[in-house]
Amino acid sequence: MAYTAADVKNLRERTGAGMMDCKNALAETDGDLEAAVDMLRAKGLAAAQKKSSRTAAEGLVGVAVSGTRGVAVEVNSETDFVAKNDQFQDFVRTVTQVALSADSDDIEALKNAAYADGKSVAEVLTNNIATIGENQNVRRMKSVSVSNGIVVPYMHNAAAPNLGKIGVLVALESEAGADVLEPLGKQIAMHIAAAFPQALDADSLDPELIARERKIAAEKAAESGKPENVQEKMVDGAIAKFAKENALLSQLFVMDNKTPIAKVVEQAGKDAGSAIVLKDFVRFQLGEGIEKEESDFAAEVAAAVQG
Repeated sequence: MAYTAADVKNLRERTGAGMMDCKNALAETDGDLEAAVDMLRAKGLAAAQKKSSRTAAEGLVGVAVSGTRGVAVEVNSETDFVAKNDQFQDFVRTVTQVALSADSDDIEALKNAAYADGKSVAEVLTNNIATIGENQNVRRMKSVSVSNGIVVPYMHNAAAPNLGKIGVLVALESEAGADVLEPLGKQIAMHIAAAFPQALDADSLDPELIARERKIAAEKAAESGKPENVQEKMVDGAIAKFAKENALLSQLFVMDNKTPIAKVVEQAGKDAGSAIVLKDFVRFQLGEGIEKEESDFAAEVAAAVQG
């Protein structure tokens, strides 16, 4: 072998190409690093590194369920056009299946996991960036499971089976049968897609989110000019209202807009003769939290004309 592991690492850092592609290039050039760089550039594989700085906020969310475990994965691209690409959709579908067998929700571990033909998820992703021509990113994953019961998947406005822009998983713990749990899970999943709960219950809400809401409520209360003790009650009331509206179990069911989700689940259990517990959920909406770059189309055209 005319190259070392350090050479492979160096070539990957310089080109952004996958490990196997770098190894093959070094093998074919007898370890000549510059020749290997040129070879990867000629094949288009080195282009991946240049594209990696561009914002990827489009793409697809994938969901998959096996037995009592389910997982959601978000894979981003730069444009919605790529989300309709068969190669991209196959990649998201396969990565979601790989995530289904993962031991944790560690996204870096997922990227390093075996994909196919001896390549990792990250290596296949790098190759896809080069061949499709857009930056892409395996952004996040989350799994849910039950010891006895069911995990129900739901995809809002699916682009393909189990692929779309809003993916939901609902984990129901119960002895009840699938004939009871599946329709209940789907109704709750549709509610989650529409109502965007921030956590399962009030105690699970992000403390930073609560702190931010408390600060906003305190500023509003101060503007009222009322006594300090009244302001404190106003703030506490505002936070209680926020928690009720943003915790899934206390949200009002979108189907009737009057029954809390907790009561919906409780009643379903009574009707089935077996207690049902809404244990957990996942709601992934494509691109949420990603700051998209504002595009100046005229400037882009002018830059392209100037070369």
